[in-house]
Amino acid sequence: MERKIIKTGDGSTTIHIPEWNEQYHSKHGAIQEAYHVFIKHGFEICDLEEISILEIGFGTGLNCFITYLESLKNNKKIQYTGVEAYPVAESIVKELNYPEILDSEKYSSVFDKMHSISWNEKHQISDAFELEKQEKKFQDISDSNAFDLIYFDAFGARVQPELWTEQIFESMYKALKDEGILVTYSAKGSVRRAMQAVGFLVEKLPGPPGKREMLRGIKKTL
Repeated sequence: MERKIIKTGDGSTTIHIPEWNEQYHSKHGAIQEAYHVFIKHGFEICDLEEISILEIGFGTGLNCFITYLESLKNNKKIQYTGVEAYPVAESIVKELNYPEILDSEKYSSVFDKMHSISWNEKHQISDAFELEKQEKKFQDISDSNAFDLIYFDAFGARVQPELWTEQIFESMYKALKDEGILVTYSAKGSVRRAMQAVGFLVEKLPGPPGKREMLRGIKKTL
């Protein structure tokens, strides 16, 4: 499918797919959305010195990059796994302006490295940040009790409803450790019910700019 670079409301870029009329990030602000959903309501409440993170939809690498920046501020050690079925082409990655907009141009080489490293292997991005990008479909995830935090950033249910089913959330639940956290920008009733059906304790939270609500699920086992 054709992919175009567009500028969002906060000046940061994202990828637009004309065929779906869908973006990789919110048109109201890619960086604002990422910080609000995944950092504020996920990373920041994960009170651990070492955090194992699974990202559903590695995409542009924005969530990974801001997690790296935040881990520097908080002296966190991160094991980051990003799953992506259709990696973004290098030519498109070069057009993304995240280091510039984040005033983190001194870490541009880190952002580039996140995209240039090989898939399906673990790499040390820094002494405290390990990254493995897995090229596979979300339906093929089979981890068990492996992650403290999941960034669920798949394309919306409008265009890919098969990624927001009980079956998918059951695999997410299994992949999390007890008390593990899943955060997503979605607030659809069907998504909330699917999460609850597999065992998540789900709460609605204020959404990022342009969106009224979002969801956070906690894995609670007896």
